[in-house]
Amino acid sequence: MPRRTVHLDSAATQTVGPALAEIRRELDVPGPFSEAAVAEAEAAAAAPPTGGTDATDVEFVTIDPPGAKDLDQALHLSREGDGFLVRYAIADPASFVTPGGPIDTELADRGVTFYGPDGAITLHPPVLSEGAASLLADVERPACLWEIGLDATGEITSAKVYRARVRSREQLTYDEVQERIDAGTASESLALLATVGPLRQERERARGGVSLEIPEQEVDVDDGGYRLAYRATLPVEEWNAQISLLTGIAAAALMRGKRAGIFRTLEPADPRDVTRLRRAAHGLGIDWPEDAGYGDVLATLDATVPAHAAFAHEATSLFRGAGYLDFDGDLPPSSEHAAIAAEYAHVTAPLRRLVDRYGLEVCLAASAGTDVPDWVREALPRLPKIMNRSGQRANSYERACVDLVEAVLLQPRVGEIFDGVIVDLLERRNNGAAADAPEASTAVGQEGTVVLADPAVRATVTGTDLPLGESVRVRLTEADPGSRTVRFEHGAD
Repeated sequence: MPRRTVHLDSAATQTVGPALAEIRRELDVPGPFSEAAVAEAEAAAAAPPTGGTDATDVEFVTIDPPGAKDLDQALHLSREGDGFLVRYAIADPASFVTPGGPIDTELADRGVTFYGPDGAITLHPPVLSEGAASLLADVERPACLWEIGLDATGEITSAKVYRARVRSREQLTYDEVQERIDAGTASESLALLATVGPLRQERERARGGVSLEIPEQEVDVDDGGYRLAYRATLPVEEWNAQISLLTGIAAAALMRGKRAGIFRTLEPADPRDVTRLRRAAHGLGIDWPEDAGYGDVLATLDATVPAHAAFAHEATSLFRGAGYLDFDGDLPPSSEHAAIAAEYAHVTAPLRRLVDRYGLEVCLAASAGTDVPDWVREALPRLPKIMNRSGQRANSYERACVDLVEAVLLQPRVGEIFDGVIVDLLERRNNGAAADAPEASTAVGQEGTVVLADPAVRATVTGTDLPLGESVRVRLTEADPGSRTVRFEHGAD
């Protein structure tokens, strides 16, 4: 499911720091690594692996947010005949982690990197994830190197992966890459991203897939207080994401051919969620023709427009219920990821997601024609439970952090009126008593969910005769950082 992120500056972080620490305690978010895990990581970092094919002559670059240190992917694109060759180097933590060792034991508990407004709680010890295993610029690193051939339309024609040694030339931000492409100063490889990315987007639409770009929210200082501002999503971010999706699709095909692996799965969107999203579109003034799918609407969004951002956040409900499907020997039936409209596997973020390390090993074996390692086969049946549990915990942490930040930002605005749309309803008694209780009021009110146009907040709204799917004006009645609660009231003009 797409992640919603909020970034805080140092002053805002200091303000909410104690509350964020309390959330981590409450949700049992992982803390520091054990001494044994740190010692193993430091020893592995001091003696990095030296095997693999020498690919240090390939001029890879990384493209990440500013300040990123856990660099999973490095990219190089070139033309090959009428088509293209995508070379995608993926970090190789498996070369540093001993199966069954102290690090491996703790990885099974963490599962993923946990992201909060004040920073990340890493999956691997930082000496690896931000050091020896990270594809940092100007240093030789072990990697799993994908080579994926595409035809002139962007369709996959071949795919393989092997262990290699790589050296990234530059650590670039999305802004830097976009500026170079727009100015015509990008290298041939980066310039091709503006060709291959849109081709893969066309292939996605042709399959019936849809990408959802959630705009990042940044907390800016505003007249002594704080406000939420949206950071525009650049075209290069979507093009770069397509390279990752391309690799995941290629990985799933290799796994199916090897008769072993683990797919990322997602059932089609629940019709009730699609109906709810249509209400949001109507209330937010977003055109959704009756004969258009939700993917067609999402493709028209501009993340810098508050109403569009609110709609994108509400659209995340369509991506609920994603899971993992492991197999070894007996092939599963076709198991498409509904949003991608293809079989898909996680293999491009092994520094931040545990399952990718195992998926890469299956693909390496498939490409080399060798057996899947025993430690991978033994782990496959356990991975869905590990990843589902860690994903739920990480999502709960991120949601609690967003709830906290929203409550802090809105606290000074209690009593103000906001524009929004009511997307869901739940009947209730005004006094909160059960409907069959003797003391229950005869006046029946309603409780529902309101999505604001600006800021993009989704919260509880109460009132009578709540107009489902209509534009409304609601009054903020509660914004409590302690309980991380935000509530609005309709009909209080």
